[in-house]
Amino acid sequence: MSEQKELKRSLGLIDATSIVAGSMIGSGIFVVTVYMARDLGSAAWILITWLITGLLTMSAALSYGELAGMMPTAGGQFVYIQRAYGKLASFLYGWTVFTVIQTGVIAAVAVTFANYTAVFFPVLQEEIFRIGDSFVFKNSQVLAMASVVLLTYINTKGVKNGKVIQLVFTSAKLIALFALIGFGLYIGFSTDTFSNNFNNTWEASKTVLDETTQTVTVTKLTGVALVGAIGATIINSLFSSDAWNNVTFIAGEIKDPKKNIPRSLFLGTLIVTVIYILANIAYLALLPLNGSPEGSVVENGIMFAAQDRVGAAAANMIMGNIGVFVMAALIMVSTFGCNSGLVLSGGRLFYAMAKDNLFFKKAGELNKFDVPEKALWFQCIWACLLCVSGKYGDLLTYATFASLLFYILTIYGIFILRKKEPNAERPYKAFGYPVIPALYILLTAAICVSLLIYDTVNTGLGLVIVALGIPVYYLFMHKKE
Repeated sequence: MSEQKELKRSLGLIDATSIVAGSMIGSGIFVVTVYMARDLGSAAWILITWLITGLLTMSAALSYGELAGMMPTAGGQFVYIQRAYGKLASFLYGWTVFTVIQTGVIAAVAVTFANYTAVFFPVLQEEIFRIGDSFVFKNSQVLAMASVVLLTYINTKGVKNGKVIQLVFTSAKLIALFALIGFGLYIGFSTDTFSNNFNNTWEASKTVLDETTQTVTVTKLTGVALVGAIGATIINSLFSSDAWNNVTFIAGEIKDPKKNIPRSLFLGTLIVTVIYILANIAYLALLPLNGSPEGSVVENGIMFAAQDRVGAAAANMIMGNIGVFVMAALIMVSTFGCNSGLVLSGGRLFYAMAKDNLFFKKAGELNKFDVPEKALWFQCIWACLLCVSGKYGDLLTYATFASLLFYILTIYGIFILRKKEPNAERPYKAFGYPVIPALYILLTAAICVSLLIYDTVNTGLGLVIVALGIPVYYLFMHKKE
């Protein structure tokens, strides 16, 4: 019987680390520094924001290590929340992951992959049909859906297939990124661009472009306004650094999970943090921070890089016009590899929910390759619908706030379980407990407060998405009875 099958432990430390790093690095690092430049207007504050992001991500990952060691089973964060808070809280997390977080990211990354493929094949940007001004369906969306279907199909044929794709694409994009950073720093530091970007090191400002008149308004930031701006814009770098927790979803297939999951979380987040900070230093060495909406690549600067693609602008400075194509190819590899990890891991969370009667029953079955095939296809179908809708970007914005709340909830769960289950086996204990986990909770809570103040609508809608899961939960519980 398929219900009696078990997940096979066939992934080692390198595989798990590649899933952490590969799932984190998508397209964000090549874009979001543009938004942060407009929000902060200071090279020093941009780098500090990225450093804070890295430290927050690594401290969260190190804290999750304790929970992963205690509960080395499929489902990861879903299981941790349930053990600390009960079924309702864990269902709301799983509900949000399925409706928006996992599937929304898969859709967004798939469409980004298709859009950069269009650099080589412009026909992909052609419209198939549109309904008024609110709905446009393009060839690129067809390719995006096809890529999700392909990765899902490959992953239904066994975890080893997904493992190979993940290793190949993660290795390729890490090598390419280090090459881009190396050449960028070598060429950039032969000019005075980097030092010029730090002329007024701590002077921060917010730059707003009026799309209609193309006029630019600059507002100085100091004191509380500066802190608020950092708290609001850090959501960009946090989003680029997210998905590291996906490795916990596949704990049931990792060898010696009590050791390898905490190690992979630390190594993966450390690698990505270093890459992201170096990439931003390379951007600042190659391009002036400030610029204008019109003109050449140098005149645009980081702040007004064409189509917000700071990575492409940096590549242009290194290789000339061919840099656009090189960067497009790099982002294609990066996004395809990123989605490979997201598809692989997401299905395991929904499998764990189904085993707990909190998802469609069929999702809790394993196929002859010992993978949750139906859970993977449920995920694929919803992600493809989000690709068609074109609303994944809005949904992700709404859900980012909720995602941060679940991180806080999960890490606070360490404190709860230390008290409730003091004698439970803990092969790995959270680094710096209780100080590091407490600092993470306090800083992330401060970011959430800042988002509530500066982005009230989106954060409110994020809470609405979570709340919609409450009646669905009671529907599942009623069926169970």
